[in-house]
Amino acid sequence: MSLSGFTAPWWFLLLGAVAALAAFYVVLQRVLRKRTLRFANLPMLEKVAPKRQGWYRHVPAALLLVAFMLLTVALAGPTAEQKVPRNRATVMLVIDTSLSMKATDVKPSRLEAAQVAAKSFADGLTPGINLGLISFAGSATVLVAPTTDRGAVTQSIDGLKLAQSTATGDAIVAALAAIDSFGKVVGGADGPPPARVVLMTDGKETVGTRRAFDAAEDAKQAGIPISTISFGTEDGVVEIEGRRQDVPVDDDSMKEIAKLSGGEFFKAASAEELRRVYDTLGEQIGYEKKQADASRPWLALGTLLGMLAVAGALLFGQRLP
Repeated sequence: MSLSGFTAPWWFLLLGAVAALAAFYVVLQRVLRKRTLRFANLPMLEKVAPKRQGWYRHVPAALLLVAFMLLTVALAGPTAEQKVPRNRATVMLVIDTSLSMKATDVKPSRLEAAQVAAKSFADGLTPGINLGLISFAGSATVLVAPTTDRGAVTQSIDGLKLAQSTATGDAIVAALAAIDSFGKVVGGADGPPPARVVLMTDGKETVGTRRAFDAAEDAKQAGIPISTISFGTEDGVVEIEGRRQDVPVDDDSMKEIAKLSGGEFFKAASAEELRRVYDTLGEQIGYEKKQADASRPWLALGTLLGMLAVAGALLFGQRLP
């Protein structure tokens, strides 16, 4: 029953009437008591009068007054900050498919763990989110344009293939272009929907026509934050063309990309941590906080107390309060 504002606060003027009723009840009880004592023979009254019911005879009236107060709050239109599903937004999921993703420091491998977590993320997004998919290694490929069809995204995630090099900047550029094109199609009078890039990678940028940091600044100017996920450990090792190579994660670059774009940085060193990161992003992206009507609990409790007041009055005094 939390609240943070009212849409019709003038209804609180009724609280004055509730206070007046309370005062009238107190005065009336005193008047009735004095009248009874004035015209009664006290010894006779003690023998023939029924025993006084005690304080609980006032409970129905008290409950009724509290019910009036609660109903007044409901009429005033209380609002509360509530989490509601977004009805429009665009997200580009950008996944690194460079050869370092076959490292097995995350079981069964970085890529396989990423595929499982990414599919769970896609399936868990609220229906109002348009989700697209980009894979990148030496170049970036838009596998799925933004869509509400989760099946197309998960199918493409299953088909991710490894390749050489890491063109992180080009991947960001491709994501921004896909968001821009989609926004022009669905924008309408309200303009393009809010958008975000979710970038998951494990290594440092090695090639590309656009540097990742410059692309991150472009994202900032476009108002599109990049949530970066650094996936893997410092102990990653892969074998490429018969040669063993160390492939540690590059947290610093991912932190800088997130900072430059106005997004957030996340680190995941295991499949379970990656799943938790995606769960967090799903909550952030799929829902927004809005001021919504919160009068129902006040109305329900006020009505319930009113019914209890009537029942108590009939039980204790065989009459309504």
